[in-house]
Amino acid sequence: MAQSVLGSITLGYEPIWNLRRQCAGVRLFVAADSSSAVDATHLLDALAALWSAASPTLLLSVQSPTLLSDLLDHAPARGLWVEVPDHALSAPLLAARVRAAHQRGLPLVWTGDAGQSPAPALAGWFHQTLRTLTPHEALAALRVSLRQRPQGGTPDAAPSPVVPGSIYQGLASQALVEHALEQQGVWGVAGWPVEEILHAYRFRQIQPARHLLMALVQAIDADESLETLEQHLGNEPLLAYRFLRYANSAHLALKTEVGTIRQGLMALGYARLRAWLVEQLPQASIDPNLDPVRAHMVLRARTMEQLADAGIEDDLRREVFLCGIFSQLDLLLGEPLGAAIHRLPLPGRIASAVVGQSGPYAPWLEVACALESSNTRMIRDVCQAHALPADEVNRALLRTLAGI
Repeated sequence: MAQSVLGSITLGYEPIWNLRRQCAGVRLFVAADSSSAVDATHLLDALAALWSAASPTLLLSVQSPTLLSDLLDHAPARGLWVEVPDHALSAPLLAARVRAAHQRGLPLVWTGDAGQSPAPALAGWFHQTLRTLTPHEALAALRVSLRQRPQGGTPDAAPSPVVPGSIYQGLASQALVEHALEQQGVWGVAGWPVEEILHAYRFRQIQPARHLLMALVQAIDADESLETLEQHLGNEPLLAYRFLRYANSAHLALKTEVGTIRQGLMALGYARLRAWLVEQLPQASIDPNLDPVRAHMVLRARTMEQLADAGIEDDLRREVFLCGIFSQLDLLLGEPLGAAIHRLPLPGRIASAVVGQSGPYAPWLEVACALESSNTRMIRDVCQAHALPADEVNRALLRTLAGI
């Protein structure tokens, strides 16, 4: 029963990034299928079976009032957080459930409209708050942020509207994210201003992350397995792309074309790989704001891997992963995706999905992209259009998120 409940809901997700630009939590959007009731106990069992103590904090954002009420009654005091919208507190019965859940020790997260805060009489019920800035507050926060910088303007007594320790969503600029995380000490930022951060690189080339390069060099020095090196390389989409270009370069003159990371590792060997990585270090990026951008691409690729049939061959699984991490390569390279993909001797299945939205991998790519959203109706429609069962999609997503 704990397995079948995943077929009665639609899930979407949004990562929550902390000061270190790591995924500290996942906001999981849960919508119940209107054609059937969802048993909260069975849903909790299904989540517990796939989540672990090492997984990021799980914040349930439930879109069904009935399911939210049941979760408040049955959720354990440990293992997850439950989001409670402010407008729901106007219903006396649900407010009573919220109070009882708080007394039982369930971590509750208040959320409301932009500029809102929880009512003082109810604030004590909540473990955390998920807030949104109004345009006026965002402007005020930017002004405070400039004053707090080492060479900012004249000090001013006006405080920042960003509440320390809270979670913020919808921060639209790098300056706001840095102010919230670094100056105000918020718990995390839901979502990430990818376009605005990448806009700063429109006149310069993005480089692979230095800390990921170093991790790969250290793994080689520790004589780690090929599987470990493959995973490290896969965590840096730009480095993976450059690695495949290098492996296929005329300089190396390998006898066969290299179409996957694994093939490249086996062809080059540890010593030549290490020397190539060390050459990349002087130009490597130390910008932490790019880490969520890379991690988001890797999440998409891991989700596609999970969506692929369990019986798929390892080589095809590696193709599916490359399809995922290269699907947004244009953002890092600053050039058309088709041109970048066609520089590599990749199987046509990858190019068809990434560039043409067709072929056998296209459904998994489209579903993985759809899951990166709170629009559960759209997610449901995409899954149905590709005849992908809800329980398989939801289980694949949860396995991916639990392994972050």
